[in-house]
Amino acid sequence: MTITRARAATSAAFLTQGLVFISLTTRLPDFTDHWDVSEVQLSLLLLMMVLLAGVGSVVAETLAKEHSSATLLRIGLGLIAVGVPVATVAPLLGVFTAGLAVYGVGLGVVDASTNMQAVALEHEYARPILPSFHGFWTLGGIIGAAITLATPDVPLPAVAALAVVPLVVLLAPFLPRDHGTTEAAAAVAVPWRPILLVGLGMVLFYMVDTAAATWGPTYLDHTFPTPSGLVALATFPYLVASGALRLAGDGLVARYGEVLVLRVGAVLASVALAVVVFAPTWQVAVLGFTLLGAGVAVIAPLSFSAAARIAGGEGLEPAVREARVDAVIARFNQFNYVGALLGAVLTGLVGSGSLRVGFAVPMVLILGILPLARAFAPASGDGLSGPRPSGVESAS
Repeated sequence: MTITRARAATSAAFLTQGLVFISLTTRLPDFTDHWDVSEVQLSLLLLMMVLLAGVGSVVAETLAKEHSSATLLRIGLGLIAVGVPVATVAPLLGVFTAGLAVYGVGLGVVDASTNMQAVALEHEYARPILPSFHGFWTLGGIIGAAITLATPDVPLPAVAALAVVPLVVLLAPFLPRDHGTTEAAAAVAVPWRPILLVGLGMVLFYMVDTAAATWGPTYLDHTFPTPSGLVALATFPYLVASGALRLAGDGLVARYGEVLVLRVGAVLASVALAVVVFAPTWQVAVLGFTLLGAGVAVIAPLSFSAAARIAGGEGLEPAVREARVDAVIARFNQFNYVGALLGAVLTGLVGSGSLRVGFAVPMVLILGILPLARAFAPASGDGLSGPRPSGVESAS
């Protein structure tokens, strides 16, 4: 029963992260208009938030040596619950910036600790379940985008109500983790080279994902005569397609393997971005964003799963393995923000004259997944690739 409740709690945390993040990014045109900031200035604010998210992930890595990922997740959710209302009701640009800063740190802590919980649960289930966890992040994003579409004229201070969600979820029964001493974990060498190859794949994913989430609504708003209430369509169908593929991803990966799923997705993503770049109308651009969501859906969850599998090693004591995997996942999460920098900041700066040019960058770079895909394949005999043990049956 504990593992079932922990899985539901972790799913709720992923959903919360997606709900809050997409609710904010789909309202970026509103924030831009409210504070009268240019695309370059907005890029710098996003850069600050991404860098502070990286700081939050580093903090999570440091604290993971002595505290459980459940505790870290509650801290991160608390920071988000503070940062969101500060940013949305801010009377001054400086207060808005401070709210984004607090939110950014919380974003990093939650990103790291939700994935710590997820890989721990995947280890308990002994089969691929990371894609469906990330599917709940996407489901949260779908809800956030739907709220934006349904309430295009709501004043920004009303968005502060989102803070209630992380406050509720931080009380959920996350998976308890008892690391004991971590000295032994620190002494075991981590095989960083294969982890770095997988990390590069995650950089490419977040480059595309953040570009779509951050600049998609602005692209529709500035490039086409898109009705103001429909600019969130850059994000909504993207998330629907991504969520559907993620929720089906556990079965797809089990049937076809990581390598084929990733390579087919990379080609589809590049074609989708070409549709976005050369779209003659906003409706065609929305179709491109929809295909893009399907193409890149499972890269991130498979990245975390592979990193945890590589870091776990063989023959380690359970407490040592837990401590090492949690620390590695927190550090591995830094690749998230490298990709976010490329996606949010580079796309905005390169595309400052035309976002068509900005989206052409990820269109080419996402094809880097093709040679990297083999690094995601589990070693022969890996438990996650085979049928799960009967002892976990009651947890599903």
